[in-house]
Amino acid sequence: MKNIIKNISVVLMLVLISASCSDFDEINQRPNAFSSDEVSAKYFLTSTQISLYAPNRYPYWRAQLIHADRFAGQFCFGHNGSWWSDGLGYSYSAGYTNASYGWLAGYNGGLTSYLNFVKEGGDLENERYFAIGLIMKGLYYQMYTDTHGMLPYTEASDPDIITPVYDNQADIYKGIIDELDMAMQIIGDHPNTGEGVDLLTKNDLFFSGDLQKWKKMANTLKLRLALRALGASDAGFAEAAINEAMQADVLMLSDENALMEKDTEINQWSNAAYGDVWWNFGGWGSKWTVGKTLIDYLRNNNDPRLFVYATPIEGGTVNLVKPADGAGADNFEVYVAFILSQLDDAGVNYTANATSDLVTITVADDKPYYVGQPTRLNGDIKSFVKHELFSLPADVVINKKNAGNPISPEIVMTAAEGNFLKAEAIVKGFGSGGDAQSFYQEGIRQSMMMWGISSGDIDTFLANEDMAQLNGSMEENFEKIAIQRWIADYTDGFEAWAVVRDTGYPKELAEGVSDQLFYSLGTLNGKYPQRMRYGSGAYNTNGSNTEAANAIQGPDEQKTTLWWAK
Repeated sequence: MKNIIKNISVVLMLVLISASCSDFDEINQRPNAFSSDEVSAKYFLTSTQISLYAPNRYPYWRAQLIHADRFAGQFCFGHNGSWWSDGLGYSYSAGYTNASYGWLAGYNGGLTSYLNFVKEGGDLENERYFAIGLIMKGLYYQMYTDTHGMLPYTEASDPDIITPVYDNQADIYKGIIDELDMAMQIIGDHPNTGEGVDLLTKNDLFFSGDLQKWKKMANTLKLRLALRALGASDAGFAEAAINEAMQADVLMLSDENALMEKDTEINQWSNAAYGDVWWNFGGWGSKWTVGKTLIDYLRNNNDPRLFVYATPIEGGTVNLVKPADGAGADNFEVYVAFILSQLDDAGVNYTANATSDLVTITVADDKPYYVGQPTRLNGDIKSFVKHELFSLPADVVINKKNAGNPISPEIVMTAAEGNFLKAEAIVKGFGSGGDAQSFYQEGIRQSMMMWGISSGDIDTFLANEDMAQLNGSMEENFEKIAIQRWIADYTDGFEAWAVVRDTGYPKELAEGVSDQLFYSLGTLNGKYPQRMRYGSGAYNTNGSNTEAANAIQGPDEQKTTLWWAK
């Protein structure tokens, strides 16, 4: 990834060249300019990948961390050192929403430029690079529409249309699937993108130019989309798409994971990571904990991923002090009992010595303890939520750049998901042959392998834990698959959040919150967030079409349910 800056520089040079020349024959006539044999679409692909999966810190913080990762129930704010309660994001903020919407809406410009370069008649015409672009478009629009709902799609890239209409989600999903089919047909049996300067290798941050892996990812995405659409209105295409995808190859093996390695040298304004938020603000204000639902599923099922997803609590001695006044004073005993109940649920060995206005908790140092923070805690209880009592993300997730330490890669799409999707399809009655249990367990294995779990620990989990067995009713088996997909999506908040909305699992998250004493109900009145609002840019530049979409889809609120949601 050290070559990324060089690649981006080349991209900028090529853009300037393209803007000043009618075609590349003219370039050949200019001394010291690039010749057509020296220019390749590969120099554009790298930035197209980074812009979607590692944008600069501004949207990375506001889109991924403040919204998607926390709506997924996997990260929490709201501990005593945090700048915010854990209601942040659940209470609508125009600034944070605009940052997220602006990043996603703005991505289409660069993607369209890439597709125009490589399509038939483009300056860098190459149908195999065009196929890659169509797959990138599918990844993008699935994330984009699953975040906001109806969007400009069919007219979005037409330079002659300034105010494109919004397409409904059924049409967007069908359009993505059609373009994925086109991409897979173009790739066919081709192993790579061409020869010489057209040969794609390290500039492809997903698969190093292996077109057959791109093809498998396209089919895996097709299966994801079709299963998500299944049962929704106007989704008559879903069953055929599922059957087609089940007959083709999906990502299934560890060397087929689409993981974008983080560049540990490039700064936060070109290629952001969680560590750019964790370390660059100082103190504890911007730091976060791991959610209770995730920690509980891992710990209570003896899942070895617990030890690589999170850190043990710091523990030691912690004082819970009664405030002089306010809700914390009025509810002191209740808040203390709530905190102690979290320790009890996690099996923590501790002592609690109480007076009328002080409770001193001392955690035994007999073994490591993992305690997740409840999601959506309000500001009244925040001073009691001591970060020493709750698990933090593992170091590999939040490591600082330029410190010589590894940083976990961005998840694009994984072999774990390919296996889980096949298991889900079989449980729902699709696919002739194949065993849902085998695919399910292979999905768990692939997820664990991706995080470095030893084969012995994986085998022990698969052999002994009920969570590893599809041994119930269809709905019970579906629930296990959904929860394992959600667990495997750790650090991929957009997809983990989509899994909860689509399946209704984990129930602990999907059911929302209601007890105002502990939880922030926010502008959702406690309901689970179903979408993000459109940004102000949508109204400023395309207001009438945005309002028309709201009239069809429902009010522009976070609680408005999307087309496919459970």
